[in-house]
Amino acid sequence: MRIFISSDMEGAAGVVDWDQCRPAGAQYGYFRGLLQGEVNAAIEGARGAGASEFLVNDSHSAMANLRPDELAGRARYLSGRHKPLYMMQGLDASFDGIFFVSYHGSMSGPSSTLSHTYNPKAIAEVRLNGVPAGESGINALVALGHRVPVVLITGDGITAEEIEPFCPGIRAAVVKSSVSRFAADSMHPAQARELIRDAAHEAVQSLPRAVVPAIELPATLTVRFRNTDLAEMATWINGAVREDELTVRLTDADPIRLYRSFVAVVMLTRAIAE
Repeated sequence: MRIFISSDMEGAAGVVDWDQCRPAGAQYGYFRGLLQGEVNAAIEGARGAGASEFLVNDSHSAMANLRPDELAGRARYLSGRHKPLYMMQGLDASFDGIFFVSYHGSMSGPSSTLSHTYNPKAIAEVRLNGVPAGESGINALVALGHRVPVVLITGDGITAEEIEPFCPGIRAAVVKSSVSRFAADSMHPAQARELIRDAAHEAVQSLPRAVVPAIELPATLTVRFRNTDLAEMATWINGAVREDELTVRLTDADPIRLYRSFVAVVMLTRAIAE
């Protein structure tokens, strides 16, 4: 049984500040260890339920946050930048289930610790088929394309709520409660790992009944930008249509192709916004 893990960092218990999850930050070394603990807890829980192979796609920042030799389960480790499928690189139809570990809420949703949607300097909101979507919902497009169910998400309560419309019935390990974008009430790391381990075990046990993401095709991603220049620039990507001064629409019957187009928009506008 094969499990694909996409790991972010902002959703880890205890993380509340950019300094804690950026390599240049003075506190980064400690907090990357907390992330490693949560990823390993997910692997250990899945192994206990019968999963035997794991691929961890490091999906945060420069995408080189984990220590490969410390990954549980002899997991394969996909790291580094400029991945064509970004946070979902490495997924294919041979996997049985998907975990989203240490994820965070969307830029436009309720207060969620360190919330953003791919690039906070450029993107103000994303909707998928008219429903507000965070990175988890957008990433579920790739899961749908390969017909692999997303069965676990970890992070705060807002993050768990945001994925539910796209992956109904998904198991969530809520390891902290967001107070604001820069404050949270977090579980002790040991308790967070226990919760994730148990949820991962249950998620793997549920795989025979799991279903692929509930996203109607053709699907539409509506992206609202922070200024008109970014919206205009997004239309340089084939298939991106301007809806208004700030908003661009992407529609496709192929969910993976739609995701790739969105990633192209993200990368183009990020280069300018930063």
